[in-house]
Amino acid sequence: MKMIPLGRSGLSVPDLCLGSMTWGTQTPEPQAHAQIDMGLDHGLNFIDTATMYPVNPATPETVGVTEAIIGNWVTRTGRRSAVILATKHIGEGSAIIPGGSPPISAATIPRAVDASLNAMQTDYIDLYQLHWPNRGSYMFRKNWTYDPSHQNRQETLDNIAECLTALQTLVAHGKIRAFGLSNESAWGMANWVRVADQIGGPRAAAVQNEYSLLCRLFDTDLAELAVNEDVALLAFSPLGAGYLTGKYRGGAVPKGSRMTHGPKMGGRATGRVGAAVEAYLGVAAKHGVDPVHMALAFCRSRPFAVSAIFGATRAAQLEHVLQGKDLVLSDAVLTDLDTVHRAHPMPF
Repeated sequence: MKMIPLGRSGLSVPDLCLGSMTWGTQTPEPQAHAQIDMGLDHGLNFIDTATMYPVNPATPETVGVTEAIIGNWVTRTGRRSAVILATKHIGEGSAIIPGGSPPISAATIPRAVDASLNAMQTDYIDLYQLHWPNRGSYMFRKNWTYDPSHQNRQETLDNIAECLTALQTLVAHGKIRAFGLSNESAWGMANWVRVADQIGGPRAAAVQNEYSLLCRLFDTDLAELAVNEDVALLAFSPLGAGYLTGKYRGGAVPKGSRMTHGPKMGGRATGRVGAAVEAYLGVAAKHGVDPVHMALAFCRSRPFAVSAIFGATRAAQLEHVLQGKDLVLSDAVLTDLDTVHRAHPMPF
């Protein structure tokens, strides 16, 4: 499995990452543990989680359950050093937490880190990410109406500096090895990097944003920053929340699928997505490539460092993904994919 540098942190991770957001809802704990074991057997040692997981559905009662499932695996197997664990600070405005959760700050970060360490039964986190910017985000279809005019620039920069100071203390104490962001913009990432360089805080090693054949905002937003500032993309929803597998073709809704838990698919269920999916599936059929393998290989082919985070509710799905872990797309496939993208830009 190809390895990519995690920014300038000195860590390297596979260009595929095992997502865990269904562990504890759609995926029972024994099956989640089996997925970790299967991944390790194939060189997939990178696991992404978050305090707010599991989802589909997300409820106040399940917050932290996925981290606990991972922690139980760590204690049961004693194989903590075999995996690279990434988790996230839940941040402000989460509807999952009754009454909401406080903005991310120098006060909340140490408490959140300690809670995740306790849940995952470990004394260090390899990659600690801030799940949402305090000032808001354009991710999850908010780009259509995004309005940054309410932001206070100096307040944002002061918060960045204080958070980096807190994170640097945690790095010094050995509680986290690297730091990353999620659902961030180019302006936000640029300032996290700039302020870190100014004050000597930990430099953001990665940004976790949505990226797939169906969502390519990163190409013209953050790609240049990623290359020039050595920030890896951790691409979530690289299968377009399941659309690119073909399982929702013709209006099908497989039992237990993500669409059964959220028919709007996080805003992805638009009138244009079906035609785009058909076009991409047509490319896969034309070239005799499995559509799942093609979608993941596309993410891994980009001219910036990418690790594609995919989720598997069942072991069979993980096994299928792993069969295509080394696929490299030909120039002919990539050309056809770009042609479809031009014909179906931003389908959701």
